[in-house]
Amino acid sequence: MTTRSQQQGHLRIGKTSNLLCDKSSESDDAGRHETPCDVQIEAGKDVDRPSEPKDLGIDATKSNKKGFALLMTVMALALSMFLVSLDMTIVATAIPRITDEFGGIDLVGWYGSAFFITLGGFQAAWGKIYKYFPLKISFLISIVLFEIGSLICGVAPNSLALIIGRAITGVGGAGISSGAFTIIAFSAPPKQRPAYIGILGASYGIAAAVGPLIGGAFTSHATWRWCFYINLPIGGVSGMIILLFYRPPPPSSLLNEDLKEKLLQMDLPGAFLLIGAMVCYWTLVGFGVLLTVYVVVQWVQKERAAMVGRLFERNVILAMIYIDLLAGTFFLLVYYLPIYFQVVSGVSAAESGIRNLPLILAQSIATILSGIALSKFQRPQPFLLFGAGVTAIGSGLLYTLHIGSSSGKWIGFQILTGIGIGWCFQVPVVTAQSTAAPSDLPSVTGMVLTVQTLGGSVFVSAGQSALDNVLLKSLPNISGIDPKVVLKTGSTELRQAFSSAQLSEILVAYMKGLKAAFLVAIIASSTATVVSMGVRRTKLAGSLPPTAV
Repeated sequence: MTTRSQQQGHLRIGKTSNLLCDKSSESDDAGRHETPCDVQIEAGKDVDRPSEPKDLGIDATKSNKKGFALLMTVMALALSMFLVSLDMTIVATAIPRITDEFGGIDLVGWYGSAFFITLGGFQAAWGKIYKYFPLKISFLISIVLFEIGSLICGVAPNSLALIIGRAITGVGGAGISSGAFTIIAFSAPPKQRPAYIGILGASYGIAAAVGPLIGGAFTSHATWRWCFYINLPIGGVSGMIILLFYRPPPPSSLLNEDLKEKLLQMDLPGAFLLIGAMVCYWTLVGFGVLLTVYVVVQWVQKERAAMVGRLFERNVILAMIYIDLLAGTFFLLVYYLPIYFQVVSGVSAAESGIRNLPLILAQSIATILSGIALSKFQRPQPFLLFGAGVTAIGSGLLYTLHIGSSSGKWIGFQILTGIGIGWCFQVPVVTAQSTAAPSDLPSVTGMVLTVQTLGGSVFVSAGQSALDNVLLKSLPNISGIDPKVVLKTGSTELRQAFSSAQLSEILVAYMKGLKAAFLVAIIASSTATVVSMGVRRTKLAGSLPPTAV
């Protein structure tokens, strides 16, 4: 019987390699048992390109969960993904109130960037952890790290403690996001797997949509600290369900590797170099040196590297650049539109969250519709071009906002921008996956998701730099105003700290600074539009592989 993948052709391997797989054995017609881990692919030999889940080293037939246990496992994973996505946006509407308590806006960018940097920097390392260490225990550890980071944020006495907590939360979040899709691959039957992945995607989208609203409600009616305390009970429930109901598949022979080899496979030097480069990205020399060292380390590591060199095909490279720019645009707007609403328009944190919903709801709905359309038309390049183009137009319109802009403008501009972002947000992952052999799908997906997350970090910080620089240039022109005092004053305390005459001029300066931040979004999305033109207009091969959010 000819499989679908056999009809599509054969995969030619250029060197000897082991396929990642579990230790479960299979029987052929003659009754012989063959362990997939023992199968070697010789250089130059043609082998069938598999299409079932064991392409990824997964023997789902050994570990499929049925009935109540499977449903409970999926529910726990959905809750975990909800937390990771929630942490990306919930703090946005709380930032002005946090600046009131800690004094000043000079570290605002790090409230988001610390989370995104570690979330992106450690995703590839967690992928190796799940390959070389027990899956269930590793996933539970990721939840514990996420909870510890959230607790530190909740009790933080100052900005530094909050930033450290956000960084630890990002490390745990990286493990949760990688682990959730790994557990689904091990647990769900192949035909049902897309449905369960869809549940995770829905959870991710809902959390992104309600995050600013929940953050605003907590900030206005309780305390901003509940933006982090909320993670503790939800994460605890998720971890308890996994502990009680999830039964991992038979252990892989890779678990028997010595500890030194396991640590080498995690590519921790690469992870820390990448994080270091992002931390000092504004220092051109430091960024260049660390990035160069990172590239060298990846080259030397070869198959142990987080970024495997042989996978850098044209569409993969362009997809990575594209999603970095697009994610940066999205999260920059998510973080700085609330400052516009609360500082310039003078609304509460709760109302700011409501006013931010047009962008995020439009993005979530467009993402779902885009996935349906792409599964039908199968050509990603037009989706990339249209999405980035609309995003650039929407960002340009947001740039035109001013003090006293009507609700029709900020609602309409956000909806247009959200449609553009959502229409192409997941397409880079699918584009990159379509170029890879099945056994390379986890690596390619991890590479794209890493730069996606880092894009959020870099551009949120870039927006902060733009805002601060313009403020420092504009404020000295206001008589009787010390720019340093304004920067140290919390965003929502400006109206109490300065007279009405001074406030009107300060708001004009703030509006100029926000326009500079929005300009960063325009540049990023416009560049993404140009990048999309270089993507090959090829049709996706076969059916779409499961995609990560």
